[in-house]
Amino acid sequence: MASTTTLFIFLIVLIAVNLTVFMFFAVDKGAARKNSRRISERTLLFLALFGPFGAYLAMKICRHKTRKIIFYLVPVFLFVQLVVMAYGIAYIF
Repeated sequence: MASTTTLFIFLIVLIAVNLTVFMFFAVDKGAARKNSRRISERTLLFLALFGPFGAYLAMKICRHKTRKIIFYLVPVFLFVQLVVMAYGIAYIF
């Protein structure tokens, strides 16, 4: 059984990671508009693997990387993370 504190810390870390990923996507969109140095697609995809909520939200809000076929993996990452979290919650409780 996990304690409430453990779940709270997990939630805070999850939110922090996803906010960070959102910011990376948003910064890259700003750089694309200004024709300045960009964040590599490989880096963005790697970050999306750990923060798919933030990546997906940034893709929708900023309209960034929505035409690149490789970024169709972001919803897949999101689904996988939801399944893993549901399994974890079911296992804990």
